[in-house]
Amino acid sequence: MASHIGRRKFLATLGGAAAAWPLAARAQQPGKLPIIGFLGANTPSVQSQWTAAFVQRLRELGWIEGRNVAIEYRWAEGRFDRSPEIIAEFIRLKVDVIVTHGTANVVAAKQATSVIPIVFATLPDPVGDKVVASLARPGGNVTGLSNQAPDLAGKRLELLREVIPGLRRLAILANVSTPTALPEIDDVQAAAHTLGLEVAILEIRRAEDIAPAIADEVIE
Repeated sequence: MASHIGRRKFLATLGGAAAAWPLAARAQQPGKLPIIGFLGANTPSVQSQWTAAFVQRLRELGWIEGRNVAIEYRWAEGRFDRSPEIIAEFIRLKVDVIVTHGTANVVAAKQATSVIPIVFATLPDPVGDKVVASLARPGGNVTGLSNQAPDLAGKRLELLREVIPGLRRLAILANVSTPTALPEIDDVQAAAHTLGLEVAILEIRRAEDIAPAIADEVIE
């Protein structure tokens, strides 16, 4: 476990691109367990199921917390101004890999270290946020999953038109305060143009904005 080979195997478990990461950073000290720096975007209670699934999958792959791997848990609790401070703590602890999610957390980690491997659970636009060079070849020390799905916009509109054959105009509620909103709006508008549909984008930022936005659209 303390060997360089063990660290390579450990990193490969956490991400398919791990083999391409620089491994010359820090050789593990004899007897030292690999350490995962786990930074959650929310609170432990909100993410309890997500965290449990992560630990369970590690166990299935042979990595058992407290036996052959250690996990340092930290929580941003939605206060992403704290992310750089937490990442700095991980660096002081000399973690072997940082596992996180949420654009602010990943960006903070990337800005803080080019040596420690970073695995993100999911990001809406890792290329646009400049955390990876491309989806096919992320490069650097960052890898993970993207939930971009531009092809779905057209499929959804096609299905909607099948359900409502006379559809000519549709309104879309978009939470413009989220990173995924603008790219998805562009995808929907492009797909609608192809299908000859008129689209009204109803921009919202809070739950309280939903009813007024719908009311204004109905009046129009």
